[in-house]
Amino acid sequence: MEKKKILFVSQEITPYLPETQMSIIGRYLPQGIQEKKKEIRAFMPRYGSINERRNMLHEVIRLSGMNLIIDDTDHSLIIKVASIQSARMQVYFIDNEDFFQRKGIVTDKDGKYFEDNDERAIFFARGVLETVKKLRWSPDLVHCHGWITSLVPLYLKNAFKEDPLFSKSKVVYSVYNDDYPGCFPKNFAKKLKVDGVQEKDLDVVRETPDFVNLSKLAINMSDAVIFGHPDIAPAVKEYTEKCGKPYLQYHDMDTYVDAYSDFYDMILSEGAPQENEKKTKRKSAI
Repeated sequence: MEKKKILFVSQEITPYLPETQMSIIGRYLPQGIQEKKKEIRAFMPRYGSINERRNMLHEVIRLSGMNLIIDDTDHSLIIKVASIQSARMQVYFIDNEDFFQRKGIVTDKDGKYFEDNDERAIFFARGVLETVKKLRWSPDLVHCHGWITSLVPLYLKNAFKEDPLFSKSKVVYSVYNDDYPGCFPKNFAKKLKVDGVQEKDLDVVRETPDFVNLSKLAINMSDAVIFGHPDIAPAVKEYTEKCGKPYLQYHDMDTYVDAYSDFYDMILSEGAPQENEKKTKRKSAI
């Protein structure tokens, strides 16, 4: 039987960033899933705080060079890669001088959120999918971690849905406690538009593009949801529980790899009965 292919798209991965619950999962979940005989790829942004020499990042020339247009402005897509030798795992980095050369991840040195975080998320999501397309690698399942990945489900299910590489891909979105304050700019929905994206899908972020509504957009476009942290914004938690899609309750660091692997298998099994989904929810509750 051919190995299932799992694409991990992460906001944070250690050791490239300090250890947080999200960055630890970003590092060890792909390894754990790979050890369960699945093929994996992992992506994250190439934040300016990442030391390229120490972490031995290098540009992949054959994957770089594309321009992505956001709000009528061209932005060059640069792809870099590094290896975590102990895990026999490569990490691909989405880079761009305008968006990812600054030292902060999502805030400046004073803790203020970058005004262009919306365009950084758009660029990252589209950059990941364009790069996977260039790799000619067809993921069976895409697992997104953190709000900067929240637009991957939208683009995969709309702009890339006709591409044979993605036509059968399932999407799982993990929600964390990485809430951002305030809202993205009012023209956020307009910036999201590319060929294939439906206006009706953008309604949830059209008036108030805040963290809760961005999470709702990701959940709407995903096949299933995972609570990646015990403290989830109540509105996001309630929306997930009522959306009618399979979801997995929070699992601690000792049990999450096995729980996620089983959840993937359920999502990937064709026509998984609703009763199985209910059992999964009950068994996963802590």
